[in-house]
Amino acid sequence: MLDIVVNSLYTNKDVFLRELISNASDALDKVRFLSVTKPEILDSKKEMEVKIEYDEEEKTLTIRDSGIGMTKDDLVKNLGTVARSGTTNFVKALGDGAADVSMIGMFGVGFYSSFLVADKVTVASKSNDEDTQYIWESLNGEASFHVGPDPRGDTLGRGTEITLHLKEDAEEVSPVPRASCLGHYLSTHCGNCCSLSQHNTVPIILQTQRNDSPLFVYLREKKTTMVPKEKEETEESESSEEKKDDIDDIEEVEEEEEKEPEMEEVTTYEYDHINTDPAIWARDKDEITDEEYQEFWKVVSKGAGKAAEWSHFNAEGNINFKSILYLPDDVPFELQQGRPDEMKKGLRLYVRKVLISDEFDLMPRYLGFIKGVVDSDDLPLNVNRETLQESKIIKIIKKKLVRKAIELIRNLANKKVEEQEEEAEIDEEGNPVIKETEPKVHPYIEWYKKFGLSIKMGCIDDSANKDKLQKLLRFKSSKTEGENDYVSLQEYVDRMKDWQKEIYVFPGENMKTLKESSFMDAFYERDVEVLYLTDAIDEYWLGHVREFDGKKYRDITKEGVKFSDEDEDLAKRRNKVYSDKFKPLTKQLKKLFGSNVTKVSISKRLGKAPAIVSASEWGSSANMDRLQRAQAYAHGLAPGDNQMPTGNLELNPRHPFVIKLLDILPTEEDGQVSEDFKDAAWILFDTATMSGGFPIRDPKTYARRMTRVLQSNLGVDSLALADEIDPPEEEDEPEEPDFDAEGINLDDFQATTIGGEDSSEDLD
Repeated sequence: MLDIVVNSLYTNKDVFLRELISNASDALDKVRFLSVTKPEILDSKKEMEVKIEYDEEEKTLTIRDSGIGMTKDDLVKNLGTVARSGTTNFVKALGDGAADVSMIGMFGVGFYSSFLVADKVTVASKSNDEDTQYIWESLNGEASFHVGPDPRGDTLGRGTEITLHLKEDAEEVSPVPRASCLGHYLSTHCGNCCSLSQHNTVPIILQTQRNDSPLFVYLREKKTTMVPKEKEETEESESSEEKKDDIDDIEEVEEEEEKEPEMEEVTTYEYDHINTDPAIWARDKDEITDEEYQEFWKVVSKGAGKAAEWSHFNAEGNINFKSILYLPDDVPFELQQGRPDEMKKGLRLYVRKVLISDEFDLMPRYLGFIKGVVDSDDLPLNVNRETLQESKIIKIIKKKLVRKAIELIRNLANKKVEEQEEEAEIDEEGNPVIKETEPKVHPYIEWYKKFGLSIKMGCIDDSANKDKLQKLLRFKSSKTEGENDYVSLQEYVDRMKDWQKEIYVFPGENMKTLKESSFMDAFYERDVEVLYLTDAIDEYWLGHVREFDGKKYRDITKEGVKFSDEDEDLAKRRNKVYSDKFKPLTKQLKKLFGSNVTKVSISKRLGKAPAIVSASEWGSSANMDRLQRAQAYAHGLAPGDNQMPTGNLELNPRHPFVIKLLDILPTEEDGQVSEDFKDAAWILFDTATMSGGFPIRDPKTYARRMTRVLQSNLGVDSLALADEIDPPEEEDEPEEPDFDAEGINLDDFQATTIGGEDSSEDLD
């Protein structure tokens, strides 16, 4: 039963320390509560503290508190029953107005978490209600326990001492190298006075005070010094007698040099005050420097770079809590890999200064990169702390944290950047030298380029805050220049044309393709700004949001794009004339292309392009079609295949190609069209398809068609291959020497006589 309870409730071995410290804190709360009306209860022990000791030789970890303590009956009743929590009952009784102080300070399932790391647990406790100190002991896996008087006598005065005999695989919970880390753990997890030591091996002491009192942390350092060795009394007496006997000879003997005293090694311990402030989130934010915030960021992020921005606040209302939230400057690895669901949660949750979890799920997926702490006094300390995830209070805290996180990002976006004024340089003639300086990049732009996708994801996941999140989005547009030049939706709306009623967006693969697209001709002509959407997620969040500030989004790659900058009556009459004139052509082309197009119509928005293929207003765009076909896990869809019609073919009635096609079309309705007409029409359609961003449906047919066009234009009668040539055999010729070889200098050679004697004459 015990093994099932412990291993099912807790998955992290480190939880045992949190639970035992929480129990000790509860016991101290009870003593403090009773001492208000009965001050004499503190006579047995004045100190209010928790001490932790680690014995490296015995492999034991001891947690000792000066709380209320337990009698023999309490040990049997509380430690012999799994899941008995007096604290929970006490809090519930307070709400009912029937609080009994005897309830607080009891042990529950939290105590049994010690068996996660211990083979044997020994509990010694002394209560003011009994004169005898009792000891409770149980082995891990045993169905029984033992209780009796402590043979050591009264060593506690008042309180409880828990000794864990660690398992072999759990000795790393408090070895010497990690003692300072354990001290930091306790300084942030325990509200009462707590000290840590490891006998003569671990030099640490940690002290804290309750609630808003200062938190004191002392580090005990071991120092070894050399001091003169003290002589024993017998040696001193013998030396004095010898001095008396020889006192007469002193004057006759030369003074001998004084001998250096014999030294011995002495070990002492000193305590350095290493923390003079309470937890940083409990302090006044006006008293905290940026350096301190950055140092705390390293703690919560485990040393990951710097924080881009932070927010320190106290939430007040029905639910009160204190919190510090951080925006990271570097993208977490999981986000870089596109796996936001695998990212570790970054918020630490505290309840009344007791750590519940250092990775609590308090943020939605799109804000999972935010790190920080949350400390609330309103949350209950349930038997299983992990059940807090389903608490209604947690849901309220989540809602407030999300609102504060969005506000934090907005503050970074609205942050004013002061330009640094540089001293002007003067040339030799005394004239100022004008230097071209690049404009300073706003910190939000730098941050947004890394985390903008998460904001867009929030527009999909968080419908309640989608309006706030849209204001944080930044885009490249047809009027932005430079790598760091972005526009917000509000800026776009503010500079819209007077006649413009929609926000024009252009989703695509890259900026170069979008800028050179035929879809942009009409917008360039009218000087209308278009937002470029090059992220894969853009198509998805657009489908969820639909509008901003009352202005609907309009994808310019879809049909239905209209301009209101010209006379409406004139536009209608002109469109009617064009439609009637080109009706035979549109009808013939629809018959020719069949299911490859949804419809063929006359376009009112094309500029220089003869035709273009657009998507239907409620269908998938070409960019969305590309994304869907690229899905690695798409079933039943071959690469390059498309189950939907390509789109709508829009013709430019003013372009010479379209006019020429109309001219060569047979006048009779049932007349046969020539092969040249078909090839020209299909080439026009293929060109329009590629301009619209869609893939060609039949590449082989397209290749054959282009071959016929090339054959006709080049005047080639036949495509039969010419006969293979049969060149004559050639004799092998010796390779010519390379006289340009480097490394040979004729001046290095000297002529010699026949007899071998050197000649003083050069070869020259």
